[in-house]
Amino acid sequence: MERAGHQRCGSDCDTLVSQEVSDDEDLKTCNQFNQSKLQVFLFRVSSWRRGRLAALILVVLAGVLLIADISLGVRYNNLKDAHLTLEHVERIGKAMDELQKPQKSAVKPTMGSHKQLDIDVQDQQETIWELEHQTKSSKAYQVQIEKMTKNNEYLKSHLPMTAGGCGRCPSGWILMNSACYFFHFSDAAGLKSWNKARMFCQMYGGDLVVIDSKDKQKAIINHLVHYVEPSKVHIGFWFGLSDSHMERTWKWLDGTSLVEGFWMDGEPNDTNNEDCASVYAEKNFFKAWNDLTCEHEQKWICEKAPTSES
Repeated sequence: MERAGHQRCGSDCDTLVSQEVSDDEDLKTCNQFNQSKLQVFLFRVSSWRRGRLAALILVVLAGVLLIADISLGVRYNNLKDAHLTLEHVERIGKAMDELQKPQKSAVKPTMGSHKQLDIDVQDQQETIWELEHQTKSSKAYQVQIEKMTKNNEYLKSHLPMTAGGCGRCPSGWILMNSACYFFHFSDAAGLKSWNKARMFCQMYGGDLVVIDSKDKQKAIINHLVHYVEPSKVHIGFWFGLSDSHMERTWKWLDGTSLVEGFWMDGEPNDTNNEDCASVYAEKNFFKAWNDLTCEHEQKWICEKAPTSES
């Protein structure tokens, strides 16, 4: 009945439209009806489209299932082929092992040779170390030999030989070139002036040393250089030469004049009335003398004849 009413309304609306009736209420009713018809049409179209989409999805799913089925079949066949391949691989592996046996047999002696080579290299290294040690020891021995040779030469120059046989010097004195010498190296007795040093020597039956030859000068200087500490080379030693009786006329204790002197450069200069001679531990024994004031205190060297043994 409602649909019949609608149809009648539609017919009436058509009539009204064709007749161009301007009744507002009827026009509103007609528009509502047309909208209802449009909605029904759209719903039908939407339902049709949904049906086609569902069908399409089903077709795609069927295709996917077919592809999956085919893939599973191929995979199964591959697994069967792989089983056969593994058998072949095992056979190949065994064959390779057989081929490698001679190589392994050849490698073992080579490895042994390498180990022996390492041992030989280690032994050689120890030999090199020992050679270095021996070389170092040899250098040390050479230094000792040179020192002993020098001492031997020094001792030979002090051999206690005299024309009459063996000589003897007092305790603290040394025999050198057939004479006894006292070198005041100790600090216990202190320093003395030239005159007091001479008195000391005379107390022991000697006097200040007379250095009247090059050989005697060299022997005394060598002894000084050998025994004087490097920090005390500036301290001189009195010996028996002076010019106190006549300026610039140097004479020995026995009154004989100086013939050959071994003065330092610029000496003697007689500064501040320097009248007494002093000798120093200079390696260049040709330049080892200096003149000082006789009151200056320093060390000294005594000389005396040795005592003959019966």
